Amino acid sequence: MEQYFVWNADPVLMRFGVLDIHWYGVLFAAAFGFGMAIMRFIFRREGKPEGDLDALLIYLGLGTVLGARLGHVLFYDPAFYFSNPAEILAIWKGGLASHGGAIGLALSLYLFCRRRSDIGYLWLLDRIAIVALLGGCLIRVGNFFNSEIAGVPTDIPWAIVFSRIDTLPRHPTQLYEACVYLVMFLLMFLLYQKRRTTLEPGFLSGLFLSAVFSARFLLEFTKMHQASYDYSLPLNVGQLLSIPPVLVGLTLMVLAKRSGRKLLCEQTS
Repeated sequence: MEQYFVWNADPVLMRFGVLDIHWYGVLFAAAFGFGMAIMRFIFRREGKPEGDLDALLIYLGLGTVLGARLGHVLFYDPAFYFSNPAEILAIWKGGLASHGGAIGLALSLYLFCRRRSDIGYLWLLDRIAIVALLGGCLIRVGNFFNSEIAGVPTDIPWAIVFSRIDTLPRHPTQLYEACVYLVMFLLMFLLYQKRRTTLEPGFLSGLFLSAVFSARFLLEFTKMHQASYDYSLPLNVGQLLSIPPVLVGLTLMVLAKRSGRKLLCEQTS
């Protein structure tokens, strides 16, 4: 009989009396910490005022968390939350949706850039897209420690038994996503390093949206259903929500390339 790795990690990293420090919370905070460190490097390198980073962190934090929470409420279990509206605020019980987080992030950056004439929206969105990948990797590791967002049962050799769920070997989909995001982060950061002065505004954002959500669409085939109502649908909610970002991303990349060619023609004419 195949022997599978059994995962039974305690979601709580440390306990201080009645206060529990969870792995997920630590990794979520680390995502913002590492992200701001990379953004500080980028701002310094490109001559942007580093004093704006503190305000940027507040906008990003609020936008991402609120968007992710509302995304979970509206996309994954609206019937429960509309019947129990007080539970919408119970964010400590879990329930954050990455699609909602992406929308909240984009809106918060728009509001941030409206107050600053020296930072363009697409310029900032392109660079945030890079650090968001590292953040996504860390957050998925946090999901792994929580034994949540696990995969469907399988007999592949690297399957994992999440004993906090049941005794069945399952796809470690959290680790699949974490690895995909880490590889994408390294590739996009390398692309930024080599071509930051020639990349058209919006190209990296488009690449992020099209690549990340294409991967998400495919990985959803290995995941347990997350929504309470999507069992009768041909695609699950995560897949349906991934299609618009892919289309937006491809559109951004095409428009960025067209604007780059137009600018080149104007400069050489």
